[in-house]
Amino acid sequence: MNKKLLKDVADWIEPFRVVNGAKFKLKKIDPGDTRGLKSEDKPEAARRLAEGVRWLAAEQDKLYAQDRRSLLLVFQAMDAAGKDSTIKHVMSGVNPQGCQVVAFKQPSAEELDHDWMWRCYKHVPERGRIGIFNRSYYEEVLVVRVHQEILRSQKLPPECFTKNIFQQRLKDIARFEDFLTRNGTAVVKFFLYVSRDEQKKRFLERIEEPGKRWKFAAGDAMERTYWDDYMKAYESAIQATATKASPWFVVPADNKWFTRLVVAGAVVETLEKMKLVYPKVDAKQQAELEKSRELLMAEKD
Repeated sequence: MNKKLLKDVADWIEPFRVVNGAKFKLKKIDPGDTRGLKSEDKPEAARRLAEGVRWLAAEQDKLYAQDRRSLLLVFQAMDAAGKDSTIKHVMSGVNPQGCQVVAFKQPSAEELDHDWMWRCYKHVPERGRIGIFNRSYYEEVLVVRVHQEILRSQKLPPECFTKNIFQQRLKDIARFEDFLTRNGTAVVKFFLYVSRDEQKKRFLERIEEPGKRWKFAAGDAMERTYWDDYMKAYESAIQATATKASPWFVVPADNKWFTRLVVAGAVVETLEKMKLVYPKVDAKQQAELEKSRELLMAEKD
């Protein structure tokens, strides 16, 4: 990737990177921010996104070949923030063989028979692959924190219901991500931050357009009454788990074209820092290759 694009990537993503949770305040991020880019800049943004997607595909190939590291991308957002479309556009050039996407919905009966982290832990990407969590273990300190009646369905022993249960879960998450990082899995988390007004606009579009109605559920509108509670839960989660090794990116999501650009930039930068290379061939392997070449060249057409 050329140096100018790398510099542009850094300029786009740096204001939204959170590595010191203690200093983070959600109100400092504007969901409509585009870093000075305007609507007329959309074609250029699309071109840059396409370039980033091509580079991402090349780096993923090296990641897969090297088979030493992996990358976990965690996406969290309020409904209609654009998680699905962002994942689709940013990862459009990636080889499906080296990428896995898991969407976490309400826990199944089997999942409720395990601890709350189990269903996510078993989907952590293996070496050489990129894993994408569309929602994740963070739901346990977001929706469960807002709707604490959900705890009753989790079959916890009585002594586990403490007044600090969510602080304890946040500590567990931070330790879990530190464990993954120390074992070769980079963890990058995205909160696609859509404004309440923009969410309302997108909900109305879903209701009014036949091709989008399937995306809307009656409960979506009701959840808006808990908006402030969700924002507090997101802020607390980011404050407790944002580190230099496992950062959050709080990405403005009122303009999808800009959201995709920032997410692509963050993924590109993460892979760039891995300094990925194709495995080198040793002398023995080189000799075997030469022998194979001779056998192939000796074949009669």
